[in-house]
Amino acid sequence: LEEAAFQLQQIFRIDISIALNILGIESMRAGHCRAAFTCFKLAADRGYSKAQFNVGLCYEHGRGTEKDLEKAGFYYCQAASSHHPMAQYRYARYLLQHGPGSCWDRQHKAVALLERAAGAGITEAQAYLGVFYMRGLQPQEKRGLKYLLQAANSGDAQSRYHVGVCYEQGLGVQQSLAEALRHYRQSAAAGNAQARERLR
Repeated sequence: LEEAAFQLQQIFRIDISIALNILGIESMRAGHCRAAFTCFKLAADRGYSKAQFNVGLCYEHGRGTEKDLEKAGFYYCQAASSHHPMAQYRYARYLLQHGPGSCWDRQHKAVALLERAAGAGITEAQAYLGVFYMRGLQPQEKRGLKYLLQAANSGDAQSRYHVGVCYEQGLGVQQSLAEALRHYRQSAAAGNAQARERLR
């Protein structure tokens, strides 16, 4: 009986968190940022990862609350530890740009988070990793190209442009101007100005 009561409490807690998060989303859409933040924060403090991510966004962009990157990082970290893929991406970016600790430790942790987010299909993480591996202190061109292709195949025009550069310059792949042109054309058709310029 105690176990059943505990399970009911857990379900009720989760349902309330989901409802608060939905209310927060609807409030944000209606332009009531302060009310939205309050709803997100209540759900986040109950441990709901989607709300924790939303609180992180509010703190990062100053929506409904004062802008505070440290608090944004804290909430992204909480959501990331519950395997929220977009929070993993955002927390990795936070670590690389603002995080505490040594540069190597932050970079190592951030790359692991980016890899998980990219594996979960987050296009932004794939694109970021692609450029990161291409431009790092010790470039890993084949690995970078793999992530750039994933992001490009998900519709990211900037990554498609970078794939064209890889083919034009032979980075991580056999040099092929025909392939470079194909990728530049696709990127330009999707609105990428750099690709249009490169085609000229």
